[in-house]
Amino acid sequence: MINIKYINFLLAILLLTSCSLTRGLEEEEYLIYDVDLKGVKKANEVKVKQLVKQYPNTRIPVLNFSPGVFIYNMGESSFDSAKLTNKINHYTQKQNELAEELDQNPTNKKAERKLYKYNNRIESIKRKLDYGNWFMRTGNPKSILDSAKTASTELEIQNYLVNHGFFDATISTSIKKEKKKAYITYTVEENSPYLVDSVYTKSSDEGISDFLVQRSKSSNLKSGRPYNQDNLTQERQRLEDLLKDSGYYTFSKSYISYNVYKDTVDKNVVIEQLIRNPSYTNEHKVYTIDSVIFHISTPTEVIQDKSFQRQYGDITYLMYQNRYSEKIIDSRVFIQKGSKYSKTAVLETQRQLANLDIFRFINISFDTTGNQITTRIFTQPNEKYQITNQLGASITEQLPGPFFSHSLRNRNLFRGLEIFEFNFRAGLEGVASATTAGGVYRSRELSTSASIIYPQFLLPFSKQGLKRYGKYNPRTRTLIGYNYVNRPEYIREGFNTVLAYNWATTNQRQQYTISLLDANLIRSNLDPAFEERLVELQEQGNNLINSFQSSYVSSISGQVIINFNQYGLWQRDRSSLWRLYFESGGTSFNLINADYFKDRSLQYFQYLKFQSDFRRYIPLSRKTTFAYRINAGLAIPYGISEGVLPYEKYFFAGGSTSIRAWKPRRLGPGTYTPQTDEEGNFDYRYEQPGDILIEGMFELRRKLFGYFDGVFFVDAGNTWTLRYDPTRPGSQFKAGTFVNGIAVGTGLGIRMDFDFLVLRLDMGIKAVDPAQPEGERFVLDNLSFRSPLGDKGQTVFNIGIGYPF
Repeated sequence: MINIKYINFLLAILLLTSCSLTRGLEEEEYLIYDVDLKGVKKANEVKVKQLVKQYPNTRIPVLNFSPGVFIYNMGESSFDSAKLTNKINHYTQKQNELAEELDQNPTNKKAERKLYKYNNRIESIKRKLDYGNWFMRTGNPKSILDSAKTASTELEIQNYLVNHGFFDATISTSIKKEKKKAYITYTVEENSPYLVDSVYTKSSDEGISDFLVQRSKSSNLKSGRPYNQDNLTQERQRLEDLLKDSGYYTFSKSYISYNVYKDTVDKNVVIEQLIRNPSYTNEHKVYTIDSVIFHISTPTEVIQDKSFQRQYGDITYLMYQNRYSEKIIDSRVFIQKGSKYSKTAVLETQRQLANLDIFRFINISFDTTGNQITTRIFTQPNEKYQITNQLGASITEQLPGPFFSHSLRNRNLFRGLEIFEFNFRAGLEGVASATTAGGVYRSRELSTSASIIYPQFLLPFSKQGLKRYGKYNPRTRTLIGYNYVNRPEYIREGFNTVLAYNWATTNQRQQYTISLLDANLIRSNLDPAFEERLVELQEQGNNLINSFQSSYVSSISGQVIINFNQYGLWQRDRSSLWRLYFESGGTSFNLINADYFKDRSLQYFQYLKFQSDFRRYIPLSRKTTFAYRINAGLAIPYGISEGVLPYEKYFFAGGSTSIRAWKPRRLGPGTYTPQTDEEGNFDYRYEQPGDILIEGMFELRRKLFGYFDGVFFVDAGNTWTLRYDPTRPGSQFKAGTFVNGIAVGTGLGIRMDFDFLVLRLDMGIKAVDPAQPEGERFVLDNLSFRSPLGDKGQTVFNIGIGYPF
């Protein structure tokens, strides 16, 4: 049997090797096998590499095999453009016949549906002709040496260096051809970059000249800095924005130009900034807002447009029905009568009105008379009711399970631009039992909630307060909800109510949430075997059973999310995100005598919880990025909690968004060693809650081909307890020895990125297992040719949707 496995393995290697990338090339064709860039030391090497037009195909080392090319060739072998063209001609003929039939009988619905069907088929075939079939779109063709693209790359690198101050830079290209393979080397000699000696502005408009002199400190053009044409572009945009925010409505950056004078001896430049005047006048006008008119049209053409005109503050409202709060709208309009025109005020007005989710579109137009502007804001209401139903599968722990969700949205509930939301979700999942070894068991979940989102802080109510805070997109959210969970170990029902404030800064870099009330009433019904296990733990000094009793949990919390450089858009520039969270549970109980909580049927809790989650995204090249996440948390029970937290407030490690070499919520705490099963393997049936969490996740992501991305990752971290837990020796956090409890996992992953959806599969392998005896915790060497996945349970597969961070 073993011999057959080896034979199959060797045959697979031979098969892959036979698909050599150089097979089938024409006489003068060469496969690009390697591209190297040398000599870039002071310039941005990542940016320069992005200018290279051709790169080698992604290959499996040693085998000279490219999955992307293999998939593309599969599609190309069955791709017949002539056949597709004939199909288009056939469907076009049918289309013409149906069009003639409809001309004679316009009411023929059957012919109309057929015509629509043929239109769709023709469009689909045209897309296939342009972009190939699915295999061709997913894979990649062979990267064949193209001298024109090589020359274009050389020219673009040269231009980039010149535009960034390396006026004397030279670039040369060498191509080594060997056995149908081409090795390209771009060699750059940067020489010294030119520095900015001085900058001066010329303009016959004294108003603009004086204005720019007063604001020159924030200029992007500074003496002594290396010359960079990007700074000229940024400065033109800065001046346009600055002037448009100061009343210069008709000004644009096309009026700004630059002359750059080089001194080849001193290696510096002098920059002349020219501000031209319009051809029809000697100066640029400053415009003032004369009036603001807000139009709300009918939702559909079916409804007759009956306008109601009202004046609120300085804004005239024209509405098809008098049912929208002018007070709230006024707080989101920043174009003020009598003030100078401001581009920022216009954009902020559009953004904040869109944030209300009340209007389908917001268009702002301007009519000018002299230097006066009449502002008209045109809007149309969104549908009042919006219903969404979803049927799908979720992946939380072990296996995917089906779910159904329903949501209802009612806009402008009380005519104050409020939004009412009703949500219902029911789902099934496969989870491991904590009381029975082996197997996967059914977990049922049901949740429903009703919430109202107010487009303001409920306090203060004053008009001045609304206007002051409107630019921060303030929202007050009230919610009541019910949650039901039926797992093999327990049944839990929860009733909760929430009162929370949300707002964000105008640049969207900081988002804040303050929850003034988050109250939960929980009822529990434990499985006898699970309850017996919890009682056993309690007798040994572990009071985890209190977390599963019927209880009342209330808290106040605050969260701030700081988004640096639009993290999450996966752009080429570096970006990061930092989330800080604080929660105080049972705070009001400090005002109540402790004797009140004795002999009560409900369990009460007091605790403090902190969490910091930092994420960073660093592009290394056109196809490769490095990303990491550092997540740390601390939860401290006190007072009437008697050292126990609500179960939902504990920290857990392991799973698809944590340490991926361990099953969800099964890692740790610390160096605690789980019990073993009959075969001597660790028994991971029980979730392992902790009071302290420290974890880091590091990923090297690379674009492979088509929709596929590859990932190499290393995860490290664990949870710990604050106090000594006699039932879990080694779980307590100690400053001098906690490093010994850090688990390390590594592995490979693959993602299918469809833009609208990311599917991922990660294979995590335990590298350092703190549950093992000291001196035996490095377990990566358990992997071998005979055991490529290591010992039983050492490799864990995680399926997920979206990126882990």
